Amino acid sequence: MATNEVEQPEQPIAQSGAQTIAYPAPGARPNRRDEAALAPHVIVLFGATGDLAKRKLLPGMAYLVLSSLAPKIRVVGTSLEDLSPDEFRELTREAVDAFGTHKLTDAQWDDFASRITYVPQGAGPEALAEAVAAAEAELSSEVDVAAGMTAEVQRLHYLSVPPKAARAVITMLRDAKLVDRSRVVMEKPFGTDLASAIELNDFVHETFRERQIFRIDHFLGKEAAQNILAFRFANGLFEPIWNRNFIDHIQIDIPETLGLDQRANFYESTGAYKDMVVTHLFQVMAFVVMEPPTALEPRAISEEKNKVFRSMLPIQCSDVVRGQYAGYRNEEGVARDSDTETFIALKVGIDNWRWAGVPIYLRTGKKLAEGMRIISIAFKEAPRTMFPAGSGVGSQGPDHLTFDLADASKVSLSFYGKRPGPGMKLDKMSMQFSTQETENVGDVLEAYERLILDAMRGDHTLFTTAEGIESLWDRSMQLLDDPPPVKQYQPGTWGPNAIHQLVAPNAWRLPFERAWREKK
Repeated sequence: MATNEVEQPEQPIAQSGAQTIAYPAPGARPNRRDEAALAPHVIVLFGATGDLAKRKLLPGMAYLVLSSLAPKIRVVGTSLEDLSPDEFRELTREAVDAFGTHKLTDAQWDDFASRITYVPQGAGPEALAEAVAAAEAELSSEVDVAAGMTAEVQRLHYLSVPPKAARAVITMLRDAKLVDRSRVVMEKPFGTDLASAIELNDFVHETFRERQIFRIDHFLGKEAAQNILAFRFANGLFEPIWNRNFIDHIQIDIPETLGLDQRANFYESTGAYKDMVVTHLFQVMAFVVMEPPTALEPRAISEEKNKVFRSMLPIQCSDVVRGQYAGYRNEEGVARDSDTETFIALKVGIDNWRWAGVPIYLRTGKKLAEGMRIISIAFKEAPRTMFPAGSGVGSQGPDHLTFDLADASKVSLSFYGKRPGPGMKLDKMSMQFSTQETENVGDVLEAYERLILDAMRGDHTLFTTAEGIESLWDRSMQLLDDPPPVKQYQPGTWGPNAIHQLVAPNAWRLPFERAWREKK
């Protein structure tokens, strides 16, 4: 298994004669107060004409370029399409207008457009190196040395490409001599099983050190996911009861209403488990159940997450329900006898002192009844003997702490309280919080914006390590080697009926019995 290198200060492997970046020493905390101290960056975006680039990455980079949060940035886009720089700028303008959460004025767009260019991948590594060198020269000319910025331009390579294309991109970066002064962001899934993950890690480590690699999970870039750490570790109310003595079970439920969205070729070889569970749900789960880190800094948090993955019990096929929506096999690009799951629900156990015996239920799938992203902590119920029959205590399930991972992140704590009037009648009540109700709502970064900024800062807190991803594939091998057959479910439902036997005697939180309160 590959392991993180943590003893020596970072030095790039490849040397081109240029001055090298002084990376932070291991354990050093990223500079969080003085963002202006960040060096300027050239972002090389591979897969720049793809769906993810159009929907998230290009709009996010446009916002970062214009914001005061990021350093000076120039973007070099590259992909298999043979476009001119002007054609790429036109494509980018359409993407920013269609999908950007921050609308740009004409002047703002002109500023961003002057900072982006394009090189077809077919032009070869030399052409890419020339484009990066030109962008670096332009950035160096902008640097205000008096403001405390260094003229040494950094490189951030974002691989928005399918896993099978990652090797070719890494090879191209090496051939173009773009490894030094650089970090590389890699999209999911990272491998498709333990052997492929180890092989890919070993291959990437031939060119980049572990501290240069950022395996991205955009779920962890959401404010709500990070709020889990704040709720757990900053409040004396929650941390003392965050264990098997007080928590009955946990649910992480991420249903989607969307179908394949023209990704049949990718999805057929991946499925819901590899696409969502390994890369997203398990990462969120680690935030929920990990031990308190020694500090809220990258290495400490990564180590606690990796302890969670090492403590996971191997996934048993009897604890898994795989589903496939009716009509999937008729989709273009899907085999008529396909066994690929578009839905999966499973029960996971963590074999450590804090969580032994507490089931963790995970569910995700395509074409389900609602699109939501919910983490639900169910507390053990109190004795009911003192309450009269018919009082309502326990009738609506246990008390829950619920995190909504949607962009408008919300948290809810539900509990029983007395209904006004004579007698002892109890109803479920809740206290709710939303970032939309705070005066800082304008400071919320979209997940990809936050993660791109963190990668430029060298902050690994919200990214996955080689050890972590290999541990997860190791725990998944029984399921991957002998998966249960898929069960058909109708689009617009919550999945196959077998999910209710999986979670019994508990019940799924979704659909909710109550709606979230919205800001008026």
